[in-house]
Amino acid sequence: MKSPKELSINDKLIKLTKEVIGLTQEKDELPLRIMEILVSDEEIQEIQDYANTVSIVRLGFNDHGPVHMRTVCKNALQMLKILYQANIRTSLEVEQSGTFLDSVSAVAMASFMHDFGMTIGRQDHELYSGILAYDVVNRILEKLLPGKSDLRRKVTIRSLALEGIIGHMGGRKIHSLEAGLIQIADGCDMTKGRARIPMELNRSPSIGDIHKYSANSIEKVQILTGEEKPIRIEVNMSADVGFFQIEEVLLHKINSSPAKSLVELFAGVDGSAMKRYL
Repeated sequence: MKSPKELSINDKLIKLTKEVIGLTQEKDELPLRIMEILVSDEEIQEIQDYANTVSIVRLGFNDHGPVHMRTVCKNALQMLKILYQANIRTSLEVEQSGTFLDSVSAVAMASFMHDFGMTIGRQDHELYSGILAYDVVNRILEKLLPGKSDLRRKVTIRSLALEGIIGHMGGRKIHSLEAGLIQIADGCDMTKGRARIPMELNRSPSIGDIHKYSANSIEKVQILTGEEKPIRIEVNMSADVGFFQIEEVLLHKINSSPAKSLVELFAGVDGSAMKRYL
């Protein structure tokens, strides 16, 4: 059973995907067909649910499950939308390896599966995510792009999706704009709702506590159209502990992302002036 939060984000993802497709002149609904599978696929749901059990119950970390992965997908699509409107081309477009909507397709799948590896454990979970996601990505693309004439497109989208999954932690060198956006989108999911369940569990202090307390102070993260750069990220928090999430997680991911030059970052505690990081 999906939670009300999951169902709400599912609706937003379908709507956002339609909006992104509608920006283009391409008569291509591949990203929408992919999104419809992502939000309804039973295997994806089970993997996401178990990833959350391992993350929260076993390890004491914050949400790495269905709500988180959907939120990262929404963040990434929002950034792709902003970049398209700013006439910024994706890596596939620049390389003439695929279309903007191919990029959208890869980013959607990568975002939705980037934390599959949390079903195994935290260390190197991005690599395990790639292993676990490979068959799922293949299954989806085989269904939607079954012809031999679609082979190059399938290979391109699959490869880009796996780069986004394996590169999302910021510890491995990635090269595409698309993978860089997933990295940033992941870092942007740090509001207090993500820490709600682990904060409510009665447990002894553990190594993941700083992430819970820091995330619990983040009131809102907004992805907006920027003033000096295409994308503006604003973080509002209720306490200074929230700066840990920004400086140790989000800022690290932006700095190691190929999309860094396209992002401006502001953060502040409620009632105080915003601090500019980028």
